[in-house]
Amino acid sequence: MTRAPYLHVRFQPSGSRRRVSADDIVRTLVAEAAAGHLPPGSRLPPVRALEHELGISKNTVQAAYDELCARGVLVSRERDGVFVADGPGRREMARAGAAEAGPPAPKTPPAARLREIPLRQNRPPTGDALRLDMVFVDPDLLPRERIAECFRSVLHVPGLHRFYDAQGYAPLREAIARRLRARGMDVVADDVVTTTGSQQALDAVCRALATRRVACENPVYPYATALFRSLGAELVGLRLDPFEPLPLEEWGRVLAAARPELFYTITSFHNPTGRSCSSHELTGILALASDLDFALLEDDWGSDMLSQGEYRPSLRAFGGRNVLYANSFTKKLLPSLRIGFVAGDERSVPAIIAAKRVATLGNPTLIEAALAELLERGYYDTHLTAMQQALDARYTRCLELLDERMPAGVRWTTPGGGPLLWLEVPRSVDLDALAARLAERQVVVAPTPLAFQGEPHLHGLPLGYAFLDSERLARALEILGAELGRALGSAAAGALA
Repeated sequence: MTRAPYLHVRFQPSGSRRRVSADDIVRTLVAEAAAGHLPPGSRLPPVRALEHELGISKNTVQAAYDELCARGVLVSRERDGVFVADGPGRREMARAGAAEAGPPAPKTPPAARLREIPLRQNRPPTGDALRLDMVFVDPDLLPRERIAECFRSVLHVPGLHRFYDAQGYAPLREAIARRLRARGMDVVADDVVTTTGSQQALDAVCRALATRRVACENPVYPYATALFRSLGAELVGLRLDPFEPLPLEEWGRVLAAARPELFYTITSFHNPTGRSCSSHELTGILALASDLDFALLEDDWGSDMLSQGEYRPSLRAFGGRNVLYANSFTKKLLPSLRIGFVAGDERSVPAIIAAKRVATLGNPTLIEAALAELLERGYYDTHLTAMQQALDARYTRCLELLDERMPAGVRWTTPGGGPLLWLEVPRSVDLDALAARLAERQVVVAPTPLAFQGEPHLHGLPLGYAFLDSERLARALEILGAELGRALGSAAAGALA
């Protein structure tokens, strides 16, 4: 049986006393009852609770309660506690000036007036649905046992449980810095701030901006633009077509007019299009930043998924320490692990740490220590090799299936890695209606209008191929191809009519 919480009453000693006496308890409770602050039937603090709170003996509390029960203000119920009397005992309250009627019920406050942030609701996979909307990797490819082993190991590290470092667990920051240096980036451990996934890295950087005017590709990862807007940032969209070279001259004109403080860009395995920048395009972006005086935040969330131990070039490697670089282990390990980081330099890191502390104070050291152990033991690199091989096979199979099953007029990007590509379809196809028909057949896709600023200039959807095994991927793409053919056939028939 659940007990109702007891009333909390403030007791103060009278006169020059330092501790509350039995008389003080009696006087306070009579006055509170008279003022209507003790609703009839309410439970009073147990003797042991007042003894502990006030630092007095239980006999003192008991004597006060006995006196109040004798006056009829309180009533004691065996094994239940002490309660405010309701009935004849209210004579004492009436003599003290209380109204005979009980106190009014507490007023109900209004609900919080919250600002809605437009976002698609991401729900974990359930049942037998074929999820083509996932940017995550098949859980069967993830190193759960290795991670569990590292968690068990770090539980015995001396001093690990005492404090947290707002910048992040030092051995993990050192391991991250070593990995980035191996990729040609000038990074030391003091340049690294760990975060809850790359999303918190974006949050901390945006919070720390002197002027919140942010440029980004259009389309781009919708949770980034939603985050920037929620922090009051003005967004500047730069049109991106994954089938064309970057329109750097057009970008230059837009950036010169808007003068953003920061350009947020996903240079490798762009979300949601799967596109990666060429080295020439990276140097063009660096030239724009230098000429037009804006900073760069590079989100490199997917480059670890490129196979054969290779990495695409990065803005940080080409542009040096002024480039802010964000990455995450989330997609490559366990989605629930949620560890990312941002690399800055000696000027930017203090502001980023302060912005992180404002939001979360710090992140769980135990999780960061387990990841550091995974990296130190070489488990992460072994896992990456196996995962990359599996994703290569799924990517190749996906392209084969698209060639076989997509109707004429449908095209797609060829990212060569990462977990997704962009499927562009003719504009005669109603994307929302397509998604609804697919859902009826247990295939989930996610059109992404929120990834665009303004009217979408692309007409398609991201297609995740890393989450489903080969058999389920084939079934999902067969259904998708059939529904697209049906939609295109209906559109053609309507045009002829």
